Amino acid sequence: MEISLAAEKIAHIGSFPVTNSMALSWITTIFLIIIAFIATRKVTFVPSKIQNFFEMILEFLFNTANDIIDDEKATKRYFPLIATIFIFIITNNWLGLIPGVGSVGFHEGEKFIPLFRSANADLNTTLALAIVAVIAIQVFGVAAMGAFKYAKKFVNFKGPIDFFLGILEIIGEFARMISFSFRLFGNVFAGEVLLLVVAFLVPFVAPLPFFFLELFVGFVQALVFTMLTLVFIKSAISSH
Repeated sequence: MEISLAAEKIAHIGSFPVTNSMALSWITTIFLIIIAFIATRKVTFVPSKIQNFFEMILEFLFNTANDIIDDEKATKRYFPLIATIFIFIITNNWLGLIPGVGSVGFHEGEKFIPLFRSANADLNTTLALAIVAVIAIQVFGVAAMGAFKYAKKFVNFKGPIDFFLGILEIIGEFARMISFSFRLFGNVFAGEVLLLVVAFLVPFVAPLPFFFLELFVGFVQALVFTMLTLVFIKSAISSH
């Protein structure tokens, strides 16, 4: 049994290396595009079962977002990003639990290389999500308050205390990025290791309770990432 912190390379496209976590992330993207096509190709006033299921998911996400933003017009503006983040993260988390992910692969010398690995168990993926979220927060803040007024949050020479608070705000933005990426990565990677160890020690029956626990954890981590993004957006677009 081998546990690698970094994602393993499984192929190259020219000089571009493809890792096993990247491969699963691409599969997630293709899967979601297909699901979106199926769900929206025959939208009717009286929804079918599959349309009703996806409408229920989107309604839950929208109502949750609106409870935090507290402005339906603003929520509609930010909802596409928020819903995409949540759905992408939870799908990655759950696809990483499919039997064969992490256990099917090939040997490179004495080292076993799995073909697929949970995308969110790779710090590169979670850091990319964090960067997108933090940049989007800044863009939404500038759009809502104006560039000059929003910049005063970070650079303010009215007094030493205001200047010091601006420095703390800049540090806080970088801290958010680190917190976003490491929280998601740490929880998903720890769950992956837990399932691997339990399956290795006591296969078949013993991993089942942990499998269902990881399903729940995958949902919670997607929700936490999304809720924190919403809270930071709310803070960025508020003048006080």
